[in-house]
Parts: sequence; structure tokens; C-alpha cells
Amino acid sequence: MSRALPKYNKRRVAVIGGAAALALTGAVVVNSALAGETSKSSGTNARTLASPGTISCPDVASRLPAVPASAKAEVDRNLALLNTQIAEANKRLVDTVGQGGPNFVQNAILGPLKDKRVATVNRIATAIGRTAAKPQGLDALAPCALNGAGANGGGAAAPSAPATQAGGNAGNTGNNGNAGNNGNAGNAGNAGAGTISCPDVASRLPAVPASAKAEVDRNLALLNTQIAEANKRLVDTVGQGGPNFVQNAILGPLKDKRVATVNRIATAIGRTAAKPQGLDALATCTLNK
Repeated sequence: MSRALPKYNKRRVAVIGGAAALALTGAVVVNSALAGETSKSSGTNARTLASPGTISCPDVASRLPAVPASAKAEVDRNLALLNTQIAEANKRLVDTVGQGGPNFVQNAILGPLKDKRVATVNRIATAIGRTAAKPQGLDALAPCALNGAGANGGGAAAPSAPATQAGGNAGNTGNNGNAGNNGNAGNAGNAGAGTISCPDVASRLPAVPASAKAEVDRNLALLNTQIAEANKRLVDTVGQGGPNFVQNAILGPLKDKRVATVNRIATAIGRTAAKPQGLDALATCTLNK
């Protein structure tokens, strides 16, 4: 037999019921908001961690011969620099997700990384070669690859050939120096894109020993080729990328290539004469409009 609740009990039940409903509604709102935030955060993390992929480079340390004690500090410093370069490239890979065209990763990240690695492994080889047999073929370890890129990975192409480019320029041994380094290098029609101007290297060299002449001439010719390629790329990529595209994707890589090339010139001369110093200062080029 049901009993009627006293009046004050009915009022109390109503208040408690209303409070419970309000608390439940608040919980639903809070949980919905948190659910939405978690979903958004997870999506961002998935895009950041999975989409760009990671950069993988050949190991250099394991390919080196015994390192003389006199070269150890310099070699270790450059091996550490190789790791830093990869870490910086991976960070840039994440920071630039979705930017540029289909070749952005190759042109703006993998290409510059390869050029930096060429210069670094050349310094390692030079350091060892001062007191022991200079290791050959380290340039072949410079190209890196993009692993596990997702839809927004930038469509990286496979790494290009090692930066020595000696085979493609073997016929240029009779080159009379760096005469084409005035920034035009065969691209007179670049008015809209501008042209690249680089310091002349040939005029800054000492007397070149006969034993080094063929190698020096080959690398001087390569400097011209590098400028011509950079000017062509300048035309082909007009309007691409952000405000720093030319610096990051053209001038920066060109500088790294020139550093490696002038170092080879200095090393060739230094085998039988005083090694020229400070040629690295001639590596930086500028864009002229």
C-alpha cells in the first residue's frame, strides 16, 4: 500500500532530482568537449608523426678506415655534425608538411642535406688524409632517402647521384677557369627570375702544379655547371614556395656544392704545393634581379 510523501519531502526530492539532471547535463557537455579536443589532438599528432616520414642516411663511421690520433677530434666533430644535419632535416620535414609542390622534399630538404653531407665527409677524408691514406668514395654515402612518407610527405623523389659529378664533367679538363661565374652561366633569358652571381674562384688560385691541373680544371668546370643548373632551376621554379624558397632550395644547396668543389680544388693543389686557404669564402652566391 503506497504512502503519500509529506509535502516537504516532495520538495526535497524535486530539488535533488533537478541537481542530478544538471550535473548529468554538465558531464555530457564536458565529456563531449574533451572528446572533441582529444580527437583533434590525436589527428594533429597522427599527421605530424606519420605523414612526413623520416630521413634515413648511410652510416659513415662504419665505413671509415682506422682514424689517426691526430685526426680523431676533427673526425669525431664531423661525424657528430652528420647526425645534427639529419636531425635538422627531420625537424624541417615536420615543420613543412604540406608545403611546396610534389618535389618540395627532394628540392628543399633531401638535396640540401646531401650537399651538406658531401662537404662534411670530404672534411673527414681530408683530416684522415693528412697523416694516413685518404679514404675514397665517401661521397657515395651522402645521398639520403625519405622513409614512410604519407599523403602529405611532399612526394620526395629518389636521391640523386652523388654530388661529385666527376663523370659528367670529365671532358671539361681544358676549361680555362671560372670565367662563367658572373651569375649568368648560359641563362641570359632569366630576366623575370633574376640570375645567380658567384665569386670567381679561378682568379683566386695560386699557381696550379701540373700534377693537379686536370683535377682543378675539372672542378672549375663543375663550378660553372653548378651555376648553370641553379639558374635553370631558378627559372623552372618561378612562383613556387614561400619567401625563403630561393635561399633554401637554390642558393643554400648551391653554396654547399661549391664548398665541396673548392675543397677538392684546394686538396688537389695541396698534394704537391701549399694548400690554398679560405676558398670556402668564395662559396656563397647571391640572387641578382
